[in-house]
Amino acid sequence: MAAVGGTSRCSVRVMSATKRSLTDRALHLRSPDSGILGQGVRYAVAGGTVAVWYVVVTVVLADVFGVPFQLALVIGWSTALLLHFSLQRFFVWVHHSEFALGLGSQVGRYLAVAGTQYAITALVTAFVPKALGVPVTPVYVATVVLIALTNFVVFRGGVFHPER
Repeated sequence: MAAVGGTSRCSVRVMSATKRSLTDRALHLRSPDSGILGQGVRYAVAGGTVAVWYVVVTVVLADVFGVPFQLALVIGWSTALLLHFSLQRFFVWVHHSEFALGLGSQVGRYLAVAGTQYAITALVTAFVPKALGVPVTPVYVATVVLIALTNFVVFRGGVFHPER
């Protein structure tokens, strides 16, 4: 009986050590020392958060408060842009050193990226579906994914990078 009780205690310890290491791993992803994996996870979390924010703000303004949809869309997009920039600066691209660029330069580059992203998305969705004879939605989704992946590289190396 004592052996069974000892085994039981031992497996409880192993289980709690496993939980602790998973927690430690999760906390490490928030650390500047987590490298590109941590940045990627934080980038995905921030992007998902902003996507939900954008949709909820737009829909609630339009459907609950009766704001004309195009105005609700502008408000949703503008607030999502502000939230996205803030999350990129203070959550995704955390590091031990200072940013190489000051806030004003980051804002300028970020807005240039956002404008370029919008223009590319508008052009691709306007012309590619017709040229390929496919629906717009799959083209739009593929464009969003490719731009998100590209933006990870652009933000990491050209907007929110640390001093070297």
